[in-house]
This record gives sequence, structure tokens and C-alpha cells, in this order.
Amino acid sequence: MSKRERRLIRRLQERDEAAFREMVREHEQQVFNLVFRMLGNREEAEDLAQDVFVTVFKSIDRFREESRLSTWIYRIAVNHCKNRYKYLARRNYHGSASFDDVEAREGTERDGPAIALQAQISAPDRILEGKRLEQALQRAIAELDEDQRVVIVLRDVEGLTYQEICAITDLAEGTVKSRLHRARMALKERLEREQ
Repeated sequence: MSKRERRLIRRLQERDEAAFREMVREHEQQVFNLVFRMLGNREEAEDLAQDVFVTVFKSIDRFREESRLSTWIYRIAVNHCKNRYKYLARRNYHGSASFDDVEAREGTERDGPAIALQAQISAPDRILEGKRLEQALQRAIAELDEDQRVVIVLRDVEGLTYQEICAITDLAEGTVKSRLHRARMALKERLEREQ
């Protein structure tokens, strides 16, 4: 953990509102991306992302600094997603949003290995094909069971390391790897069915 991050944590523990705004600015895009891909609905993701930061601010005194702050924030986001997903499932709610919603929010900048396909494709018909593939991928991710969705989003979309994923999910590395393998196979199968 860097000195800068330690200072930010101390300021957050002192309830410094400027530190809170700084933390939100640094992490809001990643938290929104994670939550959106977990829930599949832009409005739900925006609400839940705000809840994540409020929880971080309220519970910063419990942060033990055993991991990076971003890892802890992701853990809170994943737990909020699981709770919201269960809540929505009990109400038979099905999210509806497309990658276009995320693209509008993200602009052209993306983090991690999930680079927008459109950025790599120049011809208009290939751009449309890329968008369709991204939308199919989002639908396929939404169909995964919750445990598989968490690891696929954290690893393949957000680009986190296995160690970070283990810290976030409280799972052994072998479990993370096996869930990730099963999730990738399930995604491949679903995408092949759509073609």
C-alpha cells in the first residue's frame, strides 16, 4: 500500500469529506462497471454504486489495511451486489440494459483487459458486429449463476489478479480458478448458441 493511499485512509477515518470525494473519483468507474455487469441494469447499478461508497465511508474504521483499499471497496461492492441480486430475484425482477448504456457512461476509456471491440474495428459493419457481440456477452454473463458471474467479472472484465479476487470473495485460489474455468466454458457455450 502506498503512502498516498495510507494518507487517504487516515483522512477518510477522520471523516474528511474531500477525501471521500477523492476516493469516489478514483474508484467510481470501476465500481459502477462491476456493479452494472453483476446486475445488468444501469439504474440499479448507479444506485448500488452510491450505496457502496456510503458503506465504505461509514465502515472505513474497520478497514484493516491487509489489502489495497480498492480490493476492499470491490469486496463491499460484490457483497452489495449479492444482496441486491437476492432482493431482486425474490421480486422476479429482470434487469434490462445494454452495453450501449455502459459505453455512454464510460466514453471511450476502459480499464482492464475488456477493451471495447469497436476500438479495434474500423469498418461500420464490423462495428455493428462488435456491438452485437458485446451485447451477447453481457446477456451471457447475466445468465451465469452468481458465483460464476462474480469471478468472471472480476478477472476477465475488471482484470484483477487471482490474489485480489481471493481477498474480495474470501475463496481459495483453486476455487476461484475452477469457478472461472466453469464460467468461461458456460459463456463459450451460450455465445456459440447465439451464433
